[in-house]
Amino acid sequence: MMGRKNASERFMALITWAAAGITLCTLLFLVGFILVKGIPHLKPSLFSLSYNSENVSLMPALVSTVIMTLMALIIAAPPGVFAAIYLTEYARRGNKAVSLVRLTTETLSGIPSIVYGLFGLLFFVTALGWGFSMLAGAFTLSIMILPLIIRSAEEALKAVPDAYREGAFGLGAGKLRTVFRIVLPGAMPGILAGIILAVGRIVGETAALIYTAGTVAQIPVSPMQSARTLSVHMYALSREGLHMDEGCATAAVLLVTVVLINAVSARIAKRIGGKA
Repeated sequence: MMGRKNASERFMALITWAAAGITLCTLLFLVGFILVKGIPHLKPSLFSLSYNSENVSLMPALVSTVIMTLMALIIAAPPGVFAAIYLTEYARRGNKAVSLVRLTTETLSGIPSIVYGLFGLLFFVTALGWGFSMLAGAFTLSIMILPLIIRSAEEALKAVPDAYREGAFGLGAGKLRTVFRIVLPGAMPGILAGIILAVGRIVGETAALIYTAGTVAQIPVSPMQSARTLSVHMYALSREGLHMDEGCATAAVLLVTVVLINAVSARIAKRIGGKA
């Protein structure tokens, strides 16, 4: 009996290691393929401040990507975190309305991005009259990432031990002070982890932005101007079929940008977690 148990454990361990190895090899292959295809085609003209049909510069798209990411996070992160705080700390447990909100949040997470793009086109671009603009794209992206931020922040708040809350109440702290001075700092690494995932979705989004932010290759000076992000820029180059090498170079820059953003965010989360 003991021999069968050990054999089954070794077999499961072998399957686990094999699955992990396949996943790691696939990831390394994808990253290596993108870098090998893209890095040789990087050249100074791709980083010109102005775009034209000859240099097909990615710099305006890179600047627009950073601006779009910041705008979407500024719009979505505070409501998402405060909604999670309400659902976790203030709402009654077993409340049907809370269950409905959570079910709706999970449902919104599975909606295809093109549906969000069509909604943004009909509402922000047409109904509100914003036109193809950074603002319309940012609000559309904020709706897309809001469920992700709410769920990740909610799980992070739940992970904070109840002993922290009970200790704060025992020392005479009120509900609001306990939440913002004790619970929220303890949950901050998990909340930032959800925001990092949201950043990845923003940077890699294409369909929703084509319908809302447009595809104009310029550095925006106003939120009401149209612009394209790196993912939209890469899609435009590959669709034309005339600048495939530059499209591969853009993919490499996009990959490096995502890695840098995630690394900086993870470092910030680690520092905040250490202070908490």
